[in-house]
Parts: sequence; structure tokens; C-alpha cells
Amino acid sequence: MSYSKYQPRVAYFCMEYGLGEDLPIYAGGLGILAGDILKTAHDLKLPFVGVGILWKEGYTSQFVDEHGWPYDKPATYARDVLQDTGIVVYVNIRQDEVPIRVWRVDAYDNAPLYLLDAAIPGSDYHWVTQRLYGGEAQDRIAQEIVLGIGGVRALEALGHTVDVYHFNEGHAVLAGVELIRQKMAQGQSFEQALAATRREVVFTTHTPVMAGNETHDHGLLQYMGAYNGLSWEQMRRIGGDPFNMTVGGMRLAHIANGVSKLHGITTRSMWSDIDDRAPIVAITNGVHLDTWMHPSIRRAYMSNLGLWNAHMEAKRELLQTIAKRTGVELNPQFMAMGFARRAALYKRPEFIFHRMDIMEPLLNSGRVQMVFSGKSHPKDESGKLVLSKIVEMSRRFPRSVVFLENYDMKLGRLLTAGCDVWLNNPQRPLEASGTSGIKAALNGCLNFSVLDGWWLEGCQHGINGWQFGGGYEGGLQSKYDLASLYEVLLEEVIPTYYENPVQWQTMMRAAIDTAYHRFSSRRMLAEYYNVMYQPSRTAKLLEDEAEIAALARYR
Repeated sequence: MSYSKYQPRVAYFCMEYGLGEDLPIYAGGLGILAGDILKTAHDLKLPFVGVGILWKEGYTSQFVDEHGWPYDKPATYARDVLQDTGIVVYVNIRQDEVPIRVWRVDAYDNAPLYLLDAAIPGSDYHWVTQRLYGGEAQDRIAQEIVLGIGGVRALEALGHTVDVYHFNEGHAVLAGVELIRQKMAQGQSFEQALAATRREVVFTTHTPVMAGNETHDHGLLQYMGAYNGLSWEQMRRIGGDPFNMTVGGMRLAHIANGVSKLHGITTRSMWSDIDDRAPIVAITNGVHLDTWMHPSIRRAYMSNLGLWNAHMEAKRELLQTIAKRTGVELNPQFMAMGFARRAALYKRPEFIFHRMDIMEPLLNSGRVQMVFSGKSHPKDESGKLVLSKIVEMSRRFPRSVVFLENYDMKLGRLLTAGCDVWLNNPQRPLEASGTSGIKAALNGCLNFSVLDGWWLEGCQHGINGWQFGGGYEGGLQSKYDLASLYEVLLEEVIPTYYENPVQWQTMMRAAIDTAYHRFSSRRMLAEYYNVMYQPSRTAKLLEDEAEIAALARYR
């Protein structure tokens, strides 16, 4: 497969891809970002391939029992969007040669997605690709062997020439180990192979919490087959001891990035003591316009006519879905505030309910209607506890608080287009980007958020949304944020919605302007090419030309 030598050929490795709700092989923002990048590469006709895993059960389907507690069921889906490439590659797991079938998602033409599948008849290793983020440490390492080592081998078997390997999070780090092994097999020393591999690899990190960065014991890595021919000293050189997947990504890459300006600062501080790591830049996430912008809202925005009517159309679609799913009929004339994302404690889903002396009159009157959705990890009991508290509030205020089960991309589109206000109150600076807020702004849903992630860059208070908390960090952050939340809600958000519709609609257009022009995935992917991919390709070409010239002189 040949492209112009001036266009970097990129292979993007990610554990999950959010292409659509019909293919539920994604858990949250990491996968949605990967899907949006792939779609954008297709739109721009760039030589780009995605590498991921075909999860038999996908991510969890999550519902609520009669006691208000979330429970999980395997996700099921049809495979009619998949094409069997006929390619089978092999990886070593626990000293067994394990066959991995390669499937292709053909919808994106120049930017195909290849999905690796261990569920092959006759193999004892079906469990490896059973469920996204399922199992224990051994399962995760086996999955990462398939993604990284299997992914590199699959691309070679398919005939892809790759200029840049982009590792989206540390799950893909073993691809770098495979690239090093191949170069050493051709006669290079480990240090030569590491240096050459670094010139080919770029790395994106998303996790601003040290505990969220995956580590593994070296003995377990070696037992599972992740060493892939390398020694303990060489693996320690890459990832430290214990082996940290994020550290490995930063040492295998020549450049790394955080996913917002603040996250870049946070990440550089987090890893400041890691020697020989890649420099860390910031490339703020963006979203795919065609996926996330409601068609009617887009037409109204482009024509500069009927934006409020288009918003109300989207709002009615949301309220109809709520009524169908829950039996609750919210009032379309009253303000609907949305909160939907992966359930994690630092996101503080129940934060707005901490002062019920303020919230109860607003909820009883219906002046504020709350719509929640989200999933916790199946093993995250604290996340499930938070969701159960939201469910409890929905039962306490059945006419003004709603919880929608089994959050997915379809619900995400309905909520970000149909709500009037988008609430986001993470504990700063733990929200790496917060792309749900971008999707909301893209549809004229006004952000009401702390200054974290993308909103620190996008917020124009009172013009395209509101901030609260003033970017405060420290031991009193929750107390300060909460006081500010109620102040802005009572003095600015609610009065503007009910008393100044002209200003509200002006703010809606300003919000769309911000997201459409500054936070689209087209802008994001252009930055990846300009800052990370093209310089990598150019440097490699110059090195190749210098090597050819040196050989010519020698001859």
C-alpha cells in the first residue's frame, strides 16, 4: 500500500474504539476519542489505520435493580460491519503460540480499523479477548500482548508500511517492545533498536491520577510472555521496576502529549522525575462534528436561522426518550440540566445535591430538571455507590430528576443536544479533557463547569457558558466550588434562562462557535500531524537519506 512519501502513514493503537453504539467495544472517553480520530482521518483522506481488539462481549451493559444498585450484563452486538481479512498472526502467551484472527471495519476506506480476535476455534485462549477491561492482571497483560505485539505483526502481514506508531495510552506499549525485538533480530544492539524505535513512536497519555497509571510486576510480565525476547534489564530500562506502562510509553516515544493545556502542565509535573522520557506537549481533544452535532442544530447554525426551534426539536427527542424509558414526563419549557459520563469519584456526580436546602425548592418547583446518565466499571463499587445515590434522588424527586440506564453513544448524542445546560464539576485538575462538554457546546447546550480540561481554554464566562470555582485548587476546593456553583446557578444561569431568552440564544450561538471552530477533531488531528506525525516522518526521511548517502560514499 503506497502513499506519497510526504504524507506520514500512521498506525494508531488503542484498546477501545467508540465508532457507534452498535459496536460497543468502548468504555468511555478514550475509545470515543479513538473513534473520532479514525473518522476524521477518513474525512481528510489521510493514510491512517487503527489497531484495536474485537471484544466478544464488548463493554458492560449496566442497569439498575429494584434497590437502586447498578448491575452488569454482557454487551452483545451483530458483527455485520466486520470483514474477515483471512489473516491470522501468532503471539506468545505463557509460552504457547496463540493464534489471533484479524478483522477489518471497512466503513472508513482509507482509514480502516483492524480488530484482533483470540476467539478462534481450537484455541484455549478465547478468554483473552472476552471482555474489555475484564479480568485480573494476567488477563490485562495478555490483552496488551495481543494489542501491541499482535498489532505490529498484523500490520506487517496485511502489507502496511508505517511511518509513525501512535500509542493512545499505555495499553499499546508492547508494540514498542516488538519493534525493538525486530530490530535486534536484524543485528542492532538494544540501545540502537530503542533509539530507532523512539523515532517512530508518539504517545498520548490521558490519566492525571498517579494511581490510574497501570503497573505490572516483572515476574508476571515475563511469565505471560510480555518480555518478547527482551531481558529484565532491557524491560526495566523501558518501564522501570515495577513496570509502569505510562513510563514505558514515554520512554519508547520521542514526543508525548497531554489532551488539554492544563493536562499537559499536570502531566509534565507528574512525570518530572522520570529520566530519558519524551518531552510532553499539549494537544487539546476535539470531537467529530458529523457524529456529535444534531443535524437540525447544524442546519440552523449554518443558516443563522431557527436555532432555538432546532434546539427544542432536539430537546423533545430527549424528553420523549426519557418518557419511554422511565415513564417520567419532564416539562420542555423548564430548564433541563444534563450530567452524563463515566462514573468516577473525582467527577463528583452527586455534587450539586450537597445543599438540599437550596436544591429541594428548585427541584420541587421544576425550575431545575436534572438528567443523569453514566456507567461505572463493573468492579468499581465506589462508582456504583455514587450512581445509586443519583438513582435515590430520582426516586425522591420523580418529576424533576431522571437517571437513564446503560449510557452509550446514542444517549450521549441525545443528552448533549437536548439539554439546556451541561454540568461538569470534577475535582480540578483531574479532568484531562472532558469532551462531553465540547459535544454539548457544539449543540448550543451551555456549559456550567469548573475550569478544568478543555473548559479552561474555551470558557468565556457569561458569553458562551459559565464557570464556577475560579480554578481553585487545594484542601478547601470542594467547599469553595460548591459555594460558587450555587451562586452562579441562582444569580446567573437560572435568571438568564427564564428572564432573558435573547441573551440565552446569543450564548448558544457563541457556544457553538467555540466548539465548532476551536474544538473539532479536524483541528485536533491537524495538530497531531503538524506537531507529532509530520516531524517524525521528516526526521526519518532525513536519516534514511543520510544513511543512503553514507553507504554510497563507502561504496
